[in-house]
Amino acid sequence: MTTITPLALAEVLHITPKRHGDARGWFAETWSHMALKAAGVDTQFVQDNQAFNAKKGTVRGLHFQKAPQAQGKLVRVLKGAIFDVAVDVRPGSATFGQWVGATLTAETGEQLWVPRGFAHGYMTIADDTELFYKVDGGYAPQLEGGLIWNDPDIGIAWPLDVEPVLSEKDKGLPRLKDLPAAEF
Repeated sequence: MTTITPLALAEVLHITPKRHGDARGWFAETWSHMALKAAGVDTQFVQDNQAFNAKKGTVRGLHFQKAPQAQGKLVRVLKGAIFDVAVDVRPGSATFGQWVGATLTAETGEQLWVPRGFAHGYMTIADDTELFYKVDGGYAPQLEGGLIWNDPDIGIAWPLDVEPVLSEKDKGLPRLKDLPAAEF
């Protein structure tokens, strides 16, 4: 049975599929529409994405996509480990600007459900980390947005013990306070 636990921002779910093991290895059901629906997530995934990160300390994000092409993401690690983060960017939300994070590893198979209306990002905590994630909205570059990963107003407690590796694009993202409400 998959274990689904709401985090401090209740819409963000920490999901741990049960692994059934024997001498051959293990088997896990990594996605179940019925299990997510029972947890309040009734979505249809439209695209699968995979990302490889060579270095520990690689940061991707914080990214979001604006309506009408907002995206919910179901994230899991295939190799290595990450610290995965969701930030509430829903205008008028009582938790606007707040964040939650969880460590996801290939070893234990945890997943994170990041719903629409949340910026998403992660930092690798191991070299050669590979992720797989499902999204419920197609990629629309004209609607993408983002926040700087180390915005002091958000205050994410990244597990930083190496110099972070970021893309030029992510280095130039704005702070939350500098985004007009129309950006969400």
